[in-house]
Amino acid sequence: MARDIRALFKDDNITNEKMPKNHQERFLDKLDEALPAVKRRTFSWMQIAASVVVFLGLSFGAFKYFQSQVRDLPTTVATTNTLETKTLGDVSPGLKKVEDYYLASINLELSKIKYTPETKELFDGYLAQLDELDKEYKRLSVELTESGPSELTVNALIDNLKFRLNLLYRLRTQLKQLNISDANAEGVKQSI
Repeated sequence: MARDIRALFKDDNITNEKMPKNHQERFLDKLDEALPAVKRRTFSWMQIAASVVVFLGLSFGAFKYFQSQVRDLPTTVATTNTLETKTLGDVSPGLKKVEDYYLASINLELSKIKYTPETKELFDGYLAQLDELDKEYKRLSVELTESGPSELTVNALIDNLKFRLNLLYRLRTQLKQLNISDANAEGVKQSI
């Protein structure tokens, strides 16, 4: 049953027939029917608009859902009575100059101080003292506002500012001494 192809050519039974006209076109048509070409899908403006509407709807729904959960949380509101306190500058222009001088000096000294991990404990101790003096200054300002200016209150406010500035001077001096002792200790280590 199986025949050798070489024998077929020798028998010369094969004739040179030409293909009928439109053979290739008919073949391609049949191929298209059997396997239709995959068309690229393009989005129309209606499909895009529908997608945007769905997205906005879901976003709004999620927003409302999470917003209702936030509203359900209990809230407590603390009310405080804020009292406008007077300062030394409200008493007289001369005292305002004194207060401004001390506050500027305090802020200048605070900006000059360099915080390092080695000086943390010392620095924190001084800051705690400064915080106490600041609370006392605010209490004295309230007293000045409520009872009016008196010589004792004004002097106490000025003394408070002096104490804070002197405290910062002492901190700066101790930090310098600490840096000098650290530098001397490093010099000794290097010479050994």
